[in-house]
Amino acid sequence: MTKAIFITGGASGIGRAVAQLFATRGWRVGLGDVDGAGMNETLALLPVGAGSAHPLDVRDRAQWDAALAAFATQAGRIDVVFNNAGLAYGGPLLDHSDEEIDRLIAVNFRGVLHGARAAHVHLKRSAPGSCLLNTASAAALYGTGGLAVYSATKFAVRAVTEALDGEWEADGIMVRSLMPSFIDTPLLAGPANATTNRAKRDAVVAAGLEFTPVETVAEAAWAAVHGKRLHTLIGKTARKLAFVAKWAPSLARQRGKRIVGS
Repeated sequence: MTKAIFITGGASGIGRAVAQLFATRGWRVGLGDVDGAGMNETLALLPVGAGSAHPLDVRDRAQWDAALAAFATQAGRIDVVFNNAGLAYGGPLLDHSDEEIDRLIAVNFRGVLHGARAAHVHLKRSAPGSCLLNTASAAALYGTGGLAVYSATKFAVRAVTEALDGEWEADGIMVRSLMPSFIDTPLLAGPANATTNRAKRDAVVAAGLEFTPVETVAEAAWAAVHGKRLHTLIGKTARKLAFVAKWAPSLARQRGKRIVGS
């Protein structure tokens, strides 16, 4: 039977690239997003009949249940749920509004918890070999200045991944995370927060950090779903930060301060 993956944040960026890769390799793809027009654009890039769109605000558990049930009915099964939807506010903590902090936590962390809880019944049904894949970040390797709240949410995603990898082993479900460094997606096009007009992309460039193509992330997602590695580091920045966070944390602190300066 054809395997199936449900992808949140499927209207653009990483979600779109993963949808394209899995669809071209014969998988059925379900997209979940609040951006209906963007999901339709993604569907137009997939082989005819390979995908379907499901309106989904990841903050709403009832919408999760409805979207996964609808996709499971269409596809006949769900082998992978990709918890990918996220926001990327940045800047000093004191520049964040309460609303921005609440949205980051609600989408980046609570949305992942909702996705995991809603996905379990479907993934258990297609086990063994099914997978919950979470998008964490290189920011989950060491607390990064200028990304305090974002980094905290991604540390939480990392922790959930590690915990569920143990909890769900008996059910035959793999739990994995992706830890990309900076990816040039629409998330970086806007300002870091409401106090600035400067695009996040410009801040990354000023800090001297590289962008990793979304196609690289898609290949990493494929490898994560089919491999044994718990966390998959993606990009030079992620690999360097993992090394210094483990072996030279003082260098990680200096890096964080450099990013603050940018």
